Amino acid sequence: MSTLARVVDLSVVIPAFNEEQRLGPTLDAVTGYLRDNEGRWGEWEVVVADDGSTDGTRELVTAREDPRVQLVTSPRNRGKGNALRIGVAACGGRRVLVTDADLASPIEDLEQLDKALSEGNTAAIGSRAIPGATIEDRQHPLRELLGRAGNLLIRRMAVPGIRDTQCGFKLFDGDRGREAFAASRLDGYGIDVEVLWHFHRAEWQMTEVPVRWSHRPGSKIRSLDYVRVLADLTRLRARSLRPADVFAVALFLLMAVALYSGRLADPDHRYLPDSLQDQNQWEWFFAVTADNVAHLRNPLFSGLQGFPDGVNLMANTVMLGLSVPFAPLTLLAGPAVSLSVVMTLGIAATAGAWYWLIVKHVVRRRSAAFVGASLAAFAPPMVSHANAHPNFVILFMIPLIIDRALRLCAGARVVRNGIVLGLMAAYQVFLGEEPLLLATIGMALFAGAYSVVRRDVARQSWRPLLNGLAIAAAVCLPLVVWALAWQFAGPQSYKSVLHGDNAGNSPLALLSFAERSLLAGNAERANSLSLNPTEQNAFYGWPLVLVAFAIVVRLWEQALVKALAFTAVGAALLSLGPKFRIPMTDDVYPGPWALAAKLPLFESVIEGRIAMVCAPALGMLLALSLERLPANRNLGTQYIGLLGLCLALLPLIPAPLKTVHRPPTPAFFTDGAWKPYVREGESLVPVPLPDPGDAEALHWQQEAGLGFSVPGGYFNGPYGEDRIGIYGASPRYTSQMLRDVRYTGVIPRIGKNWQAQAKRDFAYWKAGALVVAPQPHDDALRKAVTELVGRDGKWVHGVWVWDLHKGS
Repeated sequence: MSTLARVVDLSVVIPAFNEEQRLGPTLDAVTGYLRDNEGRWGEWEVVVADDGSTDGTRELVTAREDPRVQLVTSPRNRGKGNALRIGVAACGGRRVLVTDADLASPIEDLEQLDKALSEGNTAAIGSRAIPGATIEDRQHPLRELLGRAGNLLIRRMAVPGIRDTQCGFKLFDGDRGREAFAASRLDGYGIDVEVLWHFHRAEWQMTEVPVRWSHRPGSKIRSLDYVRVLADLTRLRARSLRPADVFAVALFLLMAVALYSGRLADPDHRYLPDSLQDQNQWEWFFAVTADNVAHLRNPLFSGLQGFPDGVNLMANTVMLGLSVPFAPLTLLAGPAVSLSVVMTLGIAATAGAWYWLIVKHVVRRRSAAFVGASLAAFAPPMVSHANAHPNFVILFMIPLIIDRALRLCAGARVVRNGIVLGLMAAYQVFLGEEPLLLATIGMALFAGAYSVVRRDVARQSWRPLLNGLAIAAAVCLPLVVWALAWQFAGPQSYKSVLHGDNAGNSPLALLSFAERSLLAGNAERANSLSLNPTEQNAFYGWPLVLVAFAIVVRLWEQALVKALAFTAVGAALLSLGPKFRIPMTDDVYPGPWALAAKLPLFESVIEGRIAMVCAPALGMLLALSLERLPANRNLGTQYIGLLGLCLALLPLIPAPLKTVHRPPTPAFFTDGAWKPYVREGESLVPVPLPDPGDAEALHWQQEAGLGFSVPGGYFNGPYGEDRIGIYGASPRYTSQMLRDVRYTGVIPRIGKNWQAQAKRDFAYWKAGALVVAPQPHDDALRKAVTELVGRDGKWVHGVWVWDLHKGS
């Protein structure tokens, strides 16, 4: 039989491997149908692609007397993909039907496929999964389950919108089908996905057509083949990645590693001093979450801090969405390593997510998207929070949520996208509620502005958006309601956290440079304009503000630019707080935030953080300008534009975060010497008690394997009958006095009243022992404790210990 392709109206390609028993009836049915309908199908051919059969398959084909039935062969068995590739290459049909050797779908259904192709599609895909399909003899239930799971993965990873890629009955436009099969590389059953993926990427129109289908005995598909298809999918996705995208993600990871390089070198023994006590706090959060998971305890509460009242972990940002899945690493390598890995990968993933969003919705040029995403993820506010607040730098869900909201606005698959948005929002709740609230503020600003400048789009979008949001809420709330009820009404819950009358930004903070600016950083000025080194929430620098203004003026005709500009300006104004002072004057004016400052949830927000919303908005403006700039044919304009962008961005490049050597933990905690002093139900009392100003005792507790509870601590908890949120445990007379001694070295006169109060406080804490470790003013602390207890302590493995048990 000749294998040279000749031009015909229809080619039928049948892959075969050891199909001696099933191929004969299939060829009879196909050729009989085509002979009886030659007026309908014109000139036709049937190409059997033998994939190295060892039975009589080849002889069965060559014995046919009809020259229109041809055979092409492979010297050895390589798989269905190989057979189809050589078979389609050998055919010459203007339309090409690919069908399996068992003819599970009857050849008569070719009519429906051809009709779909005549309606402008380039591929008509026989489907068992859409309305109108008929399944007469079903597969084994396990195979059906595996097939459905596989199709779900395929839709997510390669061919969105196609519900059944594996049905072996497809009709292609001849030229495009040959192009797609020629470009394929997979030899196994993944060939179906690869070819459809080629059509999808080429934006050739495809459609699914319901067909009849019956399971035939003698299938060559085995259980291991499902695993091979999954491997093929993975290879397919890897091949689909653009080198520029891979390079961008690699650069984001390199930037994150450089930022945290000082800590990554030795996480257990390095400390970020600009985190103040937050590194101790966050390592404790990861450690206690892993401990709760390992012992199957409630992950929303712990009695290891703030003893005996405990800590409401849901009311503190413990990031259960990451601290729980990273619990194995925490248990294996320790919380310092786990937190370092999470923060490094998290900020890189956030940059990657912004890059993906910008490429998908804002610009096509990868270099422009890279610059925009870099600013969104590594802007000065993010670098400041990178010292201490993983919940404000690990924001990879926010771009995904924005994308899903944009899909709803387009009216695309409202139910499905609403469900996905609800799941995403629920997960973000367990990553950080305040960032979700700030992102919502930013999206509301953008949506409001875009609705004004594009009212036609707003009219088309509001209904599907609201419907999708309602679906999202219906999905999200049941998933988070128990956790939120625990947060707001559970043990140790509180009403709101007080941050002072005004935690907003100074207008100068928006124009100044951050402390960690590699080229222009000024710690003294930055700290004078912020609450502390972890809350430098603006500091975009005046050059970037000027460049952004120039971009907005130059591209003002674009609706997207107007909306982004309004978002950035609106967020900047809100970040000034409920009132702000005009620089270099005594004039104070109410700020826009005053309208929301007393509202539930909003009252706990540090309003200066709203300026973080400016980062992605400014990043997108930069991306738009960089994509537009090469289109300008004036080289002078291009040069000035690039120079301005460089001058604006260079001062924002951050230096690596500062690290110092961590003080060694006293041997009393690391070698188990504490164990005889703490009985079940008791606490070990570090002197002074750990608090937001000095939480090193939390690190000692971790080094002791979380074997004892401590009173005091660094967390958010209730205070007083009104349950107002404060940082740390509710103060007691003895804890306050010892804290003052620690910071001043001055011991008050201690008499019977102080001793009686201390006895009551020790009893409240259920203290088994008091411990004074080496620290500033430790001699004064030792003397104060001795006077309170009535006897001197004992030097044990590097600390002074007062055993409070009777008879000690």
